[in-house]
Amino acid sequence: MTVPVGAHANEPAPTPSVSVPSVPTESPAGTPSGAPETGAPGTGSPSAPSATPTEGGPAGADGEPDGTVTAQAVMVTPQLPLFRTYAYGKLPAQKIDAYWRKPGPRATPRPAVLLLHGGYWLEGDKGGGWKYFARRLTEQGFVVLSANYRLAPKAQWPAQRDDAMAALDFIKKHAQVWNVDPNRVAVMGSSAGGHLATQLGTFGTGTSQVRGVVALSPPNNPFLAFQDGAKPDATFTKRKLRRAVVELVRCEPGAAAAPDCWTKLDDASTVTHVSAGDAPMLLMHATGDFVPVTQSTGLASALRAAGVPATVKTIEGDMHASDMLGDEGVYPTILAWLKKRLNPGE
Repeated sequence: MTVPVGAHANEPAPTPSVSVPSVPTESPAGTPSGAPETGAPGTGSPSAPSATPTEGGPAGADGEPDGTVTAQAVMVTPQLPLFRTYAYGKLPAQKIDAYWRKPGPRATPRPAVLLLHGGYWLEGDKGGGWKYFARRLTEQGFVVLSANYRLAPKAQWPAQRDDAMAALDFIKKHAQVWNVDPNRVAVMGSSAGGHLATQLGTFGTGTSQVRGVVALSPPNNPFLAFQDGAKPDATFTKRKLRRAVVELVRCEPGAAAAPDCWTKLDDASTVTHVSAGDAPMLLMHATGDFVPVTQSTGLASALRAAGVPATVKTIEGDMHASDMLGDEGVYPTILAWLKKRLNPGE
């Protein structure tokens, strides 16, 4: 299989043949036999059904008003799903973890959720902060896949988006391995991964790629984050995010910036790509988040103006990104939204 990743002048992205994953056998512990968390890609030749999602609808069709999410945390211990790591490309960063339940003999294909980690586009890993959440989703009938992607500054924008799109393509092409319906895939990300998730929902025709987007603390407008980090009262995390934007696009925006710098920043701003037919979105921020909710209210307004359902929710506190999952009011909100979009009971 040829992996569709972007090529960049400073870091060539080859298009190698990648082995097609096979369905591993189930071990007594609930993980694939011979497939530890650092396991290699599988082999086999499942067919790759075409993906033609038809999600859409007018703004407000969700009946989900913006608002505040509040609840107390409750710990739940989910059963361990099957687990395996695959390569969706040849580069070291191009790995994806799969979490799924063993299907019954007459099981219908399940919806899938692609997870994208945060870390200022500079750091982070597919396992960090997602494993518990992934296990809970598999208990609700979802297949969950969590991907790494190339990081800045070594990889310049749009390498991160290219890799997220390649991971999504890998899931759809090999959907039968995990009994996934390729027409029912959503993407969810936190912080920088949330930004990439909103990009997948808008780049090109969003619903041709995903049925919905959930983004926690997404810096949807990197230039706005760059400006916020320059304010006199900017916190350390806001200043770090400002520096990360420069590392991401490899230029510092300003009056003396080259035109290519502004082109890259425009491309990295999700609102640039908004159009009718984009994927519906659930955008979430904490009230004290260093990535403010204004990063999402502007995007939501643009989506609604294009006829795309968009909901913005806030959570009391200063949590950021996947830390919000510790508030138990957040998980039911996300779960209900994903169920409405992907219908895991079908």
